[in-house]
Amino acid sequence: MDESQIVAAAALRSRYAEPHRSYHNQTHVDAVLIVVDDLARREKLNDEEKTIVRLAAWFHDAVYDPRATDNERRSAELARAALSGDEVTAGVADEVARLVIVTAEHAVEPGDVRAAVLCDADLSILASGADRYADYVRGVREEYAFVDDAAFRQGRAAVLRRLLGREHLFATSYGQEQWEPVARTQVAAEIAALET
Repeated sequence: MDESQIVAAAALRSRYAEPHRSYHNQTHVDAVLIVVDDLARREKLNDEEKTIVRLAAWFHDAVYDPRATDNERRSAELARAALSGDEVTAGVADEVARLVIVTAEHAVEPGDVRAAVLCDADLSILASGADRYADYVRGVREEYAFVDDAAFRQGRAAVLRRLLGREHLFATSYGQEQWEPVARTQVAAEIAALET
């Protein structure tokens, strides 16, 4: 790793340490990377594909402002700028940026295995154990502390209902088989709690 890469990595880590991040922080990125590695193996991604998806995982929440609606676009721009240079081809930088954009809606096109791996890794928290899921919910609420309870409940429930309205929460067959039932149960329970 050369000096410019060390500086870039430090700058990225500092973003994930911003004080307003209670969930979308380095712990989240580390968890996503672990799942990316597992799903990349299951989906038989080659080394280059796995590297691209790991880079996208690093950048997918690099810009995170709960008040903004363009975090993924800005994160993609940051990725493209940070990855431009002699050691990364424009095609790789563009693909990393594209994958970051996909995480805005987690809407994966059929056959887009890289996006499926990244999005499933990002959403895998929905199928985590009850304590970890509760920590996730608490962290998201803390990030939206500027929103009053009634508005937060309404907005969060709407987001979760949209997720449950999909045919599948997860795009990989492993996610659908192993995580979908637990995730649907936990998301439905959270909606019920928000609406009482």
